[in-house]
Amino acid sequence: MLMNTLKALQNKDGKNSPTQSKKPGRLGSGGASPVSTPGHRKGRDLRSPKMVDGIPSSRSNSHAALPPVDKLPLVVPLGVDAMNSVVEVEQQQKRFDSTGMFHWCPDRSIEECILDRNQAAMTVLNGHVVVCLFAEPESPLIGLRNLVMPLRASNFHYHELKHVVILGNLDYIKREWRNLHNLPKISILEGSPLSRADLRAVNVNLCDMCTILSAKVAGIEDPTLADKEAILASLNIKAMHFDDTLGLLQSQSDGRDSQLGSPLVMQRKGSVYGANVPMITELINDSNVQFLDQDDDDDPDTELYLTQPFACGTAFAVSVLDSIMSTTYFNDNALTLIRTLITGGATPELELILAEGAGLRGGYSTPETLANRDRPRVAQIGLFEGPLAQFGKTGSKYGDLFVYSLKNLGMLCIGLYRFRDAHENQGQASVCTKRFVITNPANDFSLYPTDLLFVLQQFDPKAGNENRNRQKTRWSAVSREAEA
Repeated sequence: MLMNTLKALQNKDGKNSPTQSKKPGRLGSGGASPVSTPGHRKGRDLRSPKMVDGIPSSRSNSHAALPPVDKLPLVVPLGVDAMNSVVEVEQQQKRFDSTGMFHWCPDRSIEECILDRNQAAMTVLNGHVVVCLFAEPESPLIGLRNLVMPLRASNFHYHELKHVVILGNLDYIKREWRNLHNLPKISILEGSPLSRADLRAVNVNLCDMCTILSAKVAGIEDPTLADKEAILASLNIKAMHFDDTLGLLQSQSDGRDSQLGSPLVMQRKGSVYGANVPMITELINDSNVQFLDQDDDDDPDTELYLTQPFACGTAFAVSVLDSIMSTTYFNDNALTLIRTLITGGATPELELILAEGAGLRGGYSTPETLANRDRPRVAQIGLFEGPLAQFGKTGSKYGDLFVYSLKNLGMLCIGLYRFRDAHENQGQASVCTKRFVITNPANDFSLYPTDLLFVLQQFDPKAGNENRNRQKTRWSAVSREAEA
């Protein structure tokens, strides 16, 4: 490209300047060169037509001085290998932490993530996670990073990450922010979880989960009141009513983007009643679980593990952590599964970094770090459609489903998520929207079309299917050779 340009300049300059020296130039043998040489008169430099986007324009008669050729940057046409290198460099942006275990983003100031009530109301939030946080400015830190990090595991694609909206005291959140500023898709609304206006602003009826936490210290005189605000917030949301959001599917489906970059098209209809909002409340005292569900007829003396809120996944007690620690002590193999369920996975390097208080550090996407993305993840699959729809028919058994999922889809079934009244309606649509968890059912356990399945699946199911097909082909060939 450079040679052709200089030759064109040489010919043009030769026509416009008849007295130009005919001595051979440095760039070509036997041709005149506009470059200054020992045989040229002193002070001669390269002249060029006007440049347009880096290309000489022949329509302009004005000349501009250019530096000598030996100081010009070398322009080399990019070949296929060079183009591939450019693409690889672009792909090596820091999108994950240094271990490749979690999604990562550059440091952000907390002001960039703060929304006021009007901004939150105008921002269409859907399928997100709302964190309702009770805290005073000087309350002890509870470690919100441990809650958000599993939601940013790298074995989820970026578009699958759920936006997290934190509603609470801004001064307290600022103290937590130094551990959150490198995690993407986080917004903050200063307000109170007891304010219905704030709850409507964050579209709590459209969220995938509402988590109610408290960082306040329980009073010594009456520790049972430590959960009063969390319980009141839970009951307040359940008592709310929301407008039918089905109209948003049509009126806002023009492809515009919201302030958070998500399309304004609603992916699902919101809950009209607050009692149908997916919610989980943290309790300090197990006995307070009796106040969470007004429809629950359980005996107040019933143990936590036998209560309806715990079975439905709407209550979480601190004492559960004690049970998990005991389980890992007596069964060290359970730690792998628990780590996948709770932390989203971890490596010794990452645990060392976090233990030293360094926080997440960005790293380039190398083959070694990207390999850490290929690890199992927890998923929820319905039986009414999809690859397991054949087991949604009446009479199907869990044992057949377990074997089929593991053998053909590479998924490990953990349990079922069933409507509370499914046995009364024979798996048909139920008025009650409450579901409860059935862990590791028996082989002859009957399935319903409305059941949801908890599974551990591979990061890339398609790649897993290809690997299984290759293994089947390989084993078939080995079997044929053995028979021969």
